[in-house]
Amino acid sequence: MTLMEKAKAGKFTAVMEKVARDEGVSVELIRKGLAEGTIVIPCNPRHKKLEPRGIGEGLSVKINANIGTSEEYSDIDVELEKLTTVIKNGGDAVMDLSTGNKISETRQAVIENSTIPVGTVPIYQAGVETLQSGRAIVDMTVDDIFKAIEAQAGSGVDFITVHCGLTREGIEHLRKEGRVTDVVSRGGSFLTGWMLHNEQENPLYEQYDRLLEIARQYELTLSLGDGLRPGSLADATDRGQIHELLVLGELVDRAREVGVQTMVEGPGHVPYDQIEVNIKLEKELCKGAPFYVLGPLVTDIAPGYDHIVAAIGGTKAAAAGADFLCYVTPAEHLGLPTISDVKEGVIASKIAAHAADLARGNKKALKRNKEMAVARKALDWEKQIKLAIDPEKARKFRKEHNTEERDVCAMCGQFCAMKITEEVLRKK
Repeated sequence: MTLMEKAKAGKFTAVMEKVARDEGVSVELIRKGLAEGTIVIPCNPRHKKLEPRGIGEGLSVKINANIGTSEEYSDIDVELEKLTTVIKNGGDAVMDLSTGNKISETRQAVIENSTIPVGTVPIYQAGVETLQSGRAIVDMTVDDIFKAIEAQAGSGVDFITVHCGLTREGIEHLRKEGRVTDVVSRGGSFLTGWMLHNEQENPLYEQYDRLLEIARQYELTLSLGDGLRPGSLADATDRGQIHELLVLGELVDRAREVGVQTMVEGPGHVPYDQIEVNIKLEKELCKGAPFYVLGPLVTDIAPGYDHIVAAIGGTKAAAAGADFLCYVTPAEHLGLPTISDVKEGVIASKIAAHAADLARGNKKALKRNKEMAVARKALDWEKQIKLAIDPEKARKFRKEHNTEERDVCAMCGQFCAMKITEEVLRKK
């Protein structure tokens, strides 16, 4: 039985109990959410070091960080250092999006060293290996795609992005309506080219039952990708995007029927005033399936600062009901992120998730904020640093921005409002 089937049968498992303890909720809430499909716990039994995370309704907002090699940068040790950075700074999941040399070896190293769920996009490997064999990506066979999916599932991947909702009808919407940035999803572009060249339907849609069989066998969570996600504000919430979302809603139903966990991926670039509508649409059309969003980015004109742009959109999205935020780094739209970029992206996304948790009334988030306020009033610098989202940076700034160790800081010094007020109140 899959985890979802056990939940439907009323059974509790160690995985459910672990997530319940971490979240501070009842195990029944976890079981019920799994059974209904409003919560997922990506947990491939082959991933031995995994400490499972719950994603979905009633739980804290989670964040994912993308790492992985490229053609130009293909050093496994660097990617493992990025993984360590993600885990150290509070990332809840990581996706290995490698397209460089040694894709399988990189993925295996990530899985063996990761304590958090690992995701992938198998069509990347299928496409790269097709090119390495001397063929064009449009010459990939259907078996090439499913071979990559099964190989990655067998290696211990916990969740995979599969662009099953991108259909020939959806591509026609793209052609008729027109877009500024067309298709910005790599997986979506692979499949779009394949469908147009071969004049065939998307095999991930047409042979969806085959995909579900693999997912059942390996306890693989499906992250139903948005191949037509908007890559600019001008393209947001258009017919192509919404058509794909409608298809994904139907595929969520089919997965739930056979006990396969699914979440749904959402848009990239969205005007701030359209974010809440996008979240509500997904929750309605996909019957509460956990929503995994990239950002969303609320402006197109901030390269170098897109981690901030995404944090603004991510806070709004998660406060409105999104469950899983994919981080964006300062290198987005510019190049492969460095280790420092990865940290900046994780911290920005953690801030967004935490702000949304506060808006959603999460008890653990509210408690931590109250403790920080108390520590600030007491001028307890060590406690403030401990409670900070990035203690390392807080400690560094405390040391570098003050000429001496005092109970106040160099901003106000003897004119510290909290110290003065406390002294006045105490005298009274």
